[in-house]
Amino acid sequence: MTSLIDTCQCIVCGSDRHEPALDGLLRRCAACAFHWTADRPGRIDTLYDESYYETESYRQYFDRAEQWRYEATRRLRWLLSAVRPRSLVEAGPAGGFFLEAARQAGIDATGVEVSEVAGRYAREQLGVPVQQGVFEEVVLPAPVDAVCAFHVLEHVEDPATFLHAARDRLVTGGWLALEVPNLGSVAARRAGASWVDLAPRYHHWHFDADSLTRLVAGCGFAVTRVDTLFATGYLRPRRLLTRWGAAGSWRVFRATGSFRSSHPRLGDYLRLVARRTEGARHS
Repeated sequence: MTSLIDTCQCIVCGSDRHEPALDGLLRRCAACAFHWTADRPGRIDTLYDESYYETESYRQYFDRAEQWRYEATRRLRWLLSAVRPRSLVEAGPAGGFFLEAARQAGIDATGVEVSEVAGRYAREQLGVPVQQGVFEEVVLPAPVDAVCAFHVLEHVEDPATFLHAARDRLVTGGWLALEVPNLGSVAARRAGASWVDLAPRYHHWHFDADSLTRLVAGCGFAVTRVDTLFATGYLRPRRLLTRWGAAGSWRVFRATGSFRSSHPRLGDYLRLVARRTEGARHS
């Protein structure tokens, strides 16, 4: 399969017509309005060293286990509301907190992590099985019921290649669960080029609900659920009482007229569940 990256075509619709967006930081497809970073980030297997987790992106990631465990339980609850897998593989599990939660729930959960420092933490500190490598390239011992990738698709070299690899690792009728930053969110629309999740050094692809659904469906999946979550949905209850938490809750209320953290389209994070379709795989 030829990568559309190398031909300057839109990965969603295949058009070669695109234009600058957000002060030139992004390119926008003139046909379907999908966005991608104008300057391609570095190789995925070299970007995610210790500095990424300690200073550049997560800010002391490995010292915030309580927060990541809370997020993991919330994410697992969302997944189990849609599907009940007996086995899963998580692409890009970082420190392994979702894998830990899934295994505690009785799921045979393993991970594939490109970052050496994160994979080592998952294995040594949490005791969860994480294979080192690029998800698209590793060999799994057996197909799984579900492939999960939370805040991964925006980082990968070629999302279509990633999605085809996910499909190939699933059992017949297996499930795909994704979460990515939402370009269609209230925060993204208001912040423009200052949007915190733009992160052009690390994020190459910028999805909204329509573009993510179209891409996934074109890679051999039937999309069954799409929604969004505001960042406040991952805040522990006591943090909602802080100044930042209160401000975030007020932002949600102004945007939606409700303090509910989930929303069909306007939340900070876009979530999708899809099922592997059978028959000829899409190219």
